[in-house]
Amino acid sequence: MALSRTLASGPGSAGGRPLHDAVAERLAEFVRSEGIGPDGRLPAERRLSDLFAVSRVTVRQALTALEDQGVVYRSPSRGWFVSGQQRPRPSSATGHRVEGFADYARTHGLKAHARVLTSQVRACTVQEAELLHMAPGAPVFELRRLRYLDDLVIALEHNRLVLGLCPNLPEIDFGTASLYATLRAADPPQVPAAAEYSVEARAPSAEEMTLLETDASVPMLVATQLTYNQRGRPIELTVQSYRGDRYRFQATITDGS
Repeated sequence: MALSRTLASGPGSAGGRPLHDAVAERLAEFVRSEGIGPDGRLPAERRLSDLFAVSRVTVRQALTALEDQGVVYRSPSRGWFVSGQQRPRPSSATGHRVEGFADYARTHGLKAHARVLTSQVRACTVQEAELLHMAPGAPVFELRRLRYLDDLVIALEHNRLVLGLCPNLPEIDFGTASLYATLRAADPPQVPAAAEYSVEARAPSAEEMTLLETDASVPMLVATQLTYNQRGRPIELTVQSYRGDRYRFQATITDGS
């Protein structure tokens, strides 16, 4: 761990810019040079402060900047870890954002409501812990709802969310309240900013046929979504089972240029 100690050219600066920006760059280089992989733990802040010959306040500012970029994430009482990858950020120029069911309904002039089937706090599974960057057994908020548009049943939705990021979730009536509006209003705000999304078709289960008022002739389109907040931290894992005759997925595909 041989790191340069010649970062500062003046009080609180490095080459005419904030010192924590330079430290953030060195931290990113340190992660690469030390081969710290996804979910690998960084040295403690005190150790990083010694290595870079800067204050712990500057180290914390640098880590927070990297957290904003999705490079690292923090775990309460456990320290700082490397993210799996840098997450895409929404463009303020285009105004694109991750949409919830209620957002879609409002945009299209439809009335959305829900029938709550499950609303509880429970321990997360190992798989949920891996996806949501939590310790196995940590509390998640689980929500299962039937979703309606203009009184027509559209989907069966199963949400699991990191309770620590929005502790008041169990107190909300999600029969009428918007989940994403609740997250955006949290303190601090948890803005759904990016998501990994996949869709597959399959035959309906017996429960889905009953709840979605259909039969075996109508396929299910099942969407799985892992949502990240504005800091690149995973906050929600959702599976939505849509009636195939009442759902269409659209996307714009580009060559990335």
